[in-house]
Amino acid sequence: MARLLSVDIPNDKRIDASLPYIYGIGPITAKKILDQANIDPSIRAGELTSDQMAAIAGVIQSEKIMIEGDLRRELQLNMKRLQSINCYRGIRHRKGLPVRGQRTSTNARTRKGGKNTVGVSVVRGKK
Repeated sequence: MARLLSVDIPNDKRIDASLPYIYGIGPITAKKILDQANIDPSIRAGELTSDQMAAIAGVIQSEKIMIEGDLRRELQLNMKRLQSINCYRGIRHRKGLPVRGQRTSTNARTRKGGKNTVGVSVVRGKK
């Protein structure tokens, strides 16, 4: 596997499909990076020279694209800020419920977790 900015990217895929393996870079950003670095998107990641790898890393750093740890830390700090000021979104994050207005009476299983069946206690009748 090729290593770019301390992230392993697959060698056998095209470079425009390998760059999105880096957290914070999607397909559109990958195309922009390759255009600025003057690299053909159809080249396989394993066929890149060290100069081309350095050019890609240079573009990512010069454009100040947040990736990996910095981006994760930024998102975590944003979530903690929302929770600390007790805004609606922060409360939803804290409770583990959908944040962006989705319904919760049905669905929302990804966010809420598995179903919790509430049992009914049956009281036997007295005679």
